[in-house]
Amino acid sequence: MKTIFQDLEYLKKSIEDKKAQKILKELEENIHLLKTKSGLTQLMNRKKLAKITRNVEYENELKELQRYFQHLPNPGEITFFDRSWYNRAIVEPVFDFCTPEQYEKFMKEVPEIEHALIDDGIILIKFWFSITKENQQKRFKERMTNPLKHWKLSPVDQKAQEMWDKVTYYKEEMFSRSHTGYAPWIIVDSNDKKRARLESIRYVLSKIPYEGKDDAKINLHHDPEIVERYHRRTHSEK
Repeated sequence: MKTIFQDLEYLKKSIEDKKAQKILKELEENIHLLKTKSGLTQLMNRKKLAKITRNVEYENELKELQRYFQHLPNPGEITFFDRSWYNRAIVEPVFDFCTPEQYEKFMKEVPEIEHALIDDGIILIKFWFSITKENQQKRFKERMTNPLKHWKLSPVDQKAQEMWDKVTYYKEEMFSRSHTGYAPWIIVDSNDKKRARLESIRYVLSKIPYEGKDDAKINLHHDPEIVERYHRRTHSEK
């Protein structure tokens, strides 16, 4: 029986297109940073971004989003954001890093901002890497005791474990208010990290057009038990 890592390696070697290999390699490197956080992937033309920011009538929120926009890639490249601008949807209100008015304004406006981006031809993928409270606690304990992993643990992460119920409330609000048909939330069961990586790669490759994709000898159908589109049910157990 093949291991997950063998599957990953096969997935990489089976794609001949250089752009697709670059996408796959970068995803494999960056996905290690994604735990119970949202990830955002965008393919964007910088010139078109300038046009978008002038035409969208949400100057205050766009000013907040500019710190992410400045890191967007050139055409044909891919960028991964850990948490992304959705910090404003969960982390900031949980820890009082923003006012209730700022939070509410963001939640009302972000769907339309994303709609404008997508209308301009951007491929937008919003991942939520889900984990149970118990598994998250185990990983935090391991990071606290392992010098090689200690750097991964932030004070905010530790506090979030203590405030699980509040985080869950804002998480559900985020899903309910920012999940749309054009920019859906994709939930990834990350309790098994290796499988989460593999199936996330499959999902990304299935959504991005590249030369030779139709002739690929690999399975780009993700496991629906691990990767699923959000639907309005409670995810508080994850």
